[in-house]
Amino acid sequence: MIEPDYLIAKLRFRHLRLLTEIQSRGSLRAAAQALSLTQPALSKALTEIESAFGFALFTRTTRGLTPTGQGEVVLSGATRLLAELTHLRAEAMTAHRFTAKIRIGAPPFVAQTYLPDVIAKLVRQEAPVRVHLQEDRVPALISALKRGELDALITTFPLQMLEPDADAFRYINLFEVQFAVVADADHPLVGSRNVDWACLSREQWVMPAQGSMGRKLIEECFTHAGVPVPLPVIESTSPTTSLQFVAAGLGIGIVPDVTLIHHSALATGSVRQLHVVPEPHSSVVALIFRDGPINPRVALLKEALALDTRACRTQV
Repeated sequence: MIEPDYLIAKLRFRHLRLLTEIQSRGSLRAAAQALSLTQPALSKALTEIESAFGFALFTRTTRGLTPTGQGEVVLSGATRLLAELTHLRAEAMTAHRFTAKIRIGAPPFVAQTYLPDVIAKLVRQEAPVRVHLQEDRVPALISALKRGELDALITTFPLQMLEPDADAFRYINLFEVQFAVVADADHPLVGSRNVDWACLSREQWVMPAQGSMGRKLIEECFTHAGVPVPLPVIESTSPTTSLQFVAAGLGIGIVPDVTLIHHSALATGSVRQLHVVPEPHSSVVALIFRDGPINPRVALLKEALALDTRACRTQV
């Protein structure tokens, strides 16, 4: 078994850069050109790196180099370490003003309704923290977390999205969110009881973007009801924007209930919730972060979320 001290003695951060460049370019020639090295020099460096690990990281073929199974693991770790190095420098540059910089990922509805109070605790504490918030669709957020570009996510998620390395993450359930089917106040279905999905399939829709969690939820509702999924007239990545379209009478929509509660459209009566049977399934919003050594930035986030910083068990 190779001891960590041995790898530390043999490897440098530039070796990690070499590995990621070979992976992205797919060949020694292309990677050598990108790194301003000769091909023999890069080939020698790769041999030394593989020797340090004790196994091959790439399979050589006539078409180039492809990562082995073990190589995929090393390359994933190399990507995270390089991202962490960049983040470390950014933190050091502002250490005189901030204790840390936390990188949080969340879908728009969580960012707009749940996170403002949490972030306020972080930036207003005695030792203030900088916050980088990335609002995006769940698949993109999970990819960024895997690459080490984010410290944690606060999001809904299907566990299968994290496969095959789901065990590399920890999950702490925060709360459940229900989804509401909504229409403008003058829509004929407002006030109707027991609106079914067959009826909704004939309506004009405003839907979340293809591949998003909200879109998958809608598609599952129609599929389980045994009716075709309607083609939306408008697609939007923001539930808040979707509500604006619904209020304008451009179609029926579905949004998290927390978005509906926080939006003025509900207070003014321009948007009304439909009584749909069966109701859309609820989803769990969880704090998701990488397993392994304690990340002090995640610990700060857990404190702001009023979570026990000693909690370490996976909860799903």
